[in-house]
Amino acid sequence: MRCPFCGNVDTQVKDSRPAEDHVAIRRRRFCPACAGRFTTYERVQLRDLVVIKKNQKREPFDRDKLERSIRIALQKRPIEPERVDQMISGIVRRLESLGDADIPSDKIGEIVMETLARIDTVAYVRFASVYKNFQAADDFEDFVSELRPPEPGPEEPA
Repeated sequence: MRCPFCGNVDTQVKDSRPAEDHVAIRRRRFCPACAGRFTTYERVQLRDLVVIKKNQKREPFDRDKLERSIRIALQKRPIEPERVDQMISGIVRRLESLGDADIPSDKIGEIVMETLARIDTVAYVRFASVYKNFQAADDFEDFVSELRPPEPGPEEPA
């Protein structure tokens, strides 16, 4: 593993342990050239996923990009970082198990929204506002009204 500080390719593993509920291995590394310390994570990758964007462009799936967007939606929400890591790993496993290496971006967005809806409603609405490209307050209002249970109407006499 190349040292991120000096570029030395001869780094040493000082500590390894399971991470993310035994889905990844966390390795603490040391660079003898510059004495830098850094952490790497090793995960199983079943297949190379390709995202098909709305404009039909294809790009490699980027777990870090998925993680950034989810963490932005969950910013300042009372969700433990370990739970977020588990959620992201679960989404990636679900994408890998779809059976096809080419995944439409719409499918990824729907899976993320479905997962966020179960964890935190505010994060769900935040993510949906970007994913569905809300343009005005009315878009938020319409979306949130779908989340609320219908209000009971006036009682009709029997």
